Amino acid sequence: MILVADSGSTKTQWITESQSIETQGINPVRDRKEHILDIIRTELMPSLCTEVSDIFFYGAGCIEPFISSVREALAEVFPQSRIEVASDLLGAARALCQRDEGIACILGTGSNSCLCRDGQIISNIPPLGFILGDEGSGAVLGRRLISEMLKGSLTHLWDRFQDAYETGISDVIDRVYRQPQPNRYLASLVPFISQNHTDPAVSEMLRDEFTRFLTRNAARYDRPDLPVNFVGGIANSFASEIQSSCETCGMKMGHILARPAQEMLVYHQKY
Repeated sequence: MILVADSGSTKTQWITESQSIETQGINPVRDRKEHILDIIRTELMPSLCTEVSDIFFYGAGCIEPFISSVREALAEVFPQSRIEVASDLLGAARALCQRDEGIACILGTGSNSCLCRDGQIISNIPPLGFILGDEGSGAVLGRRLISEMLKGSLTHLWDRFQDAYETGISDVIDRVYRQPQPNRYLASLVPFISQNHTDPAVSEMLRDEFTRFLTRNAARYDRPDLPVNFVGGIANSFASEIQSSCETCGMKMGHILARPAQEMLVYHQKY
């Protein structure tokens, strides 16, 4: 039986042919092996009702040298299983394109993209994080929302925002500049954007940001013949705006997966 994991910093979806189990997120850049092992033993194993022959774990932060802590933790619990641990971007590429050639993009708290072929990443434009890059991500959309409400085209939404979040300027400044993980705080404001996405200025901001993502990332692979495909909550929430941005950039929009685990499983069942 194949077990596939799609892991972010907040939650992990584990899926087999017959089960889907959700645990807290695993990120080896942040989490020590002992913590990862505890999650697997206490949250995954009590619900997993099948023997596992192959494990494919795709996750945020699954890069060298941190990747070994995930592999070692899995090996302790599943000593007889074949284990592969790889980046969330490779998982997205395999889920979206299988073994076809295509452009695969992640639009979640952060953003990323790649050109892929035969289930492998051929080229990757570095995402650079929400300060230098991460165009189109939840963190950057939240940053732009705050900026535009306080000194731009969305000042008319500031009172509504304060009522919704029971917050003021000083609280926002504290969360962004003094508290840990400001990217996650900014991404947490996306539901407000979604609730107000029909506002003309919000709609324009969304289309502008997704156009920036496409021109600074997907377009740089110089393959206008290939569809641009997406995974992630941001992509799923703003599909119409992304479609509009693709048309602006002269690019073909492919398909969107809110969560890619099921298609990752399909990939490994086929290949």
